[in-house]
Amino acid sequence: MKIIIVGATGTMGKHLSTAFEKEHEIIRVGATSGDIQADITSPDSIENLFRQAGSFDALICTAGPSYVGPWKTMTHKEFRRGIEGKLMGQVNLVLMGQHYINPKGSFTLITGALTHEPVLNFASASAANGAIEAFVRAAAIELENGVRINAVSPTVIEDSPQYFPFFPGDIPVTMKQLEYGFRKSVFGANTGQIIKPY
Repeated sequence: MKIIIVGATGTMGKHLSTAFEKEHEIIRVGATSGDIQADITSPDSIENLFRQAGSFDALICTAGPSYVGPWKTMTHKEFRRGIEGKLMGQVNLVLMGQHYINPKGSFTLITGALTHEPVLNFASASAANGAIEAFVRAAAIELENGVRINAVSPTVIEDSPQYFPFFPGDIPVTMKQLEYGFRKSVFGANTGQIIKPY
């Protein structure tokens, strides 16, 4: 399979790229490095990504720019980082990518436990996550040619200890659990699902 991994230079993306490249062709996409560079907050940049990559079998997105900070001082512009980045960035990958994906291909987006278990300082990400999950369910009933779409929804992950203090009491998701959540989406048969790898 030809798999595009958006966010391939981040913690999750690096692990998935290494795990899947043994059996599949991986196109690594990062903001400033990788096989292709793309800014997912820019529709023009996303369109350019697909023109360069050409047809593909699966797209995984682990990129989700959003704002982390206290509600009391948050501005409209800061809150919109999650909407323009994590939400619209991923929505546009699917809206544009549907014209390049092969029949029976799949999209796998990233959301998170913040949808249902909010923590302090992550209001922007929580809002984006909830919208992504609704989008996945809606897109699943309209995508054509057997194309599937799911989202993986982890809590804090073990290789990102800098976030542990924000998630008191949460048991971190292992990288292997995370990987198998994405495997379920990419290589399984389900669509419109929110996969919790824990």
